[in-house]
Amino acid sequence: MTNTDASTPQGEDLLEAVGTAFARLRRRTMQAPVDPPSGPKDLKRNLVLNIVDEAAEAGTEMTVGGLAAHLLVDPSVASRMVSDCIAHGYLVRAASQQDGRRTVLHLTEEGTALLNHFRRQQRQAFEYITRDWPEAERLEFARLLLKYADSTARLPAPGTADAPPPPSAT
Repeated sequence: MTNTDASTPQGEDLLEAVGTAFARLRRRTMQAPVDPPSGPKDLKRNLVLNIVDEAAEAGTEMTVGGLAAHLLVDPSVASRMVSDCIAHGYLVRAASQQDGRRTVLHLTEEGTALLNHFRRQQRQAFEYITRDWPEAERLEFARLLLKYADSTARLPAPGTADAPPPPSAT
């Protein structure tokens, strides 16, 4: 921040605007011209593939129920999303190595390729949106955005009771 901190009216106004900014960010970022253009199904597939990939990176298994919890959707919605990804060859179901009664999700080669494609499109969108920014600001924003994303790892797992209470309004 510039000579402002959260204890000042300017700092408070800045922090108050974050919620609105998040809402606009997701919606408007989808409008950035990328090659090839993204379609409505791409957002859902990107969400699913990223969650399955993050679980694999963490050495954990992802189920349809776990996916539903991460997306905060009904299990039937998550099941339809997974079925779409399986039908298009992006995911496969397999027996859990931890509990043979469970079915877990794994990315296929095609799923990994699509996930990498989505990541390239997201970089294109970032570069397009920040094209008029000074290079130092673009890199600083990228660094802070990654730091913010990494900090989300400390959030309670979806559906757990150990979530802290929301901050009180002052």
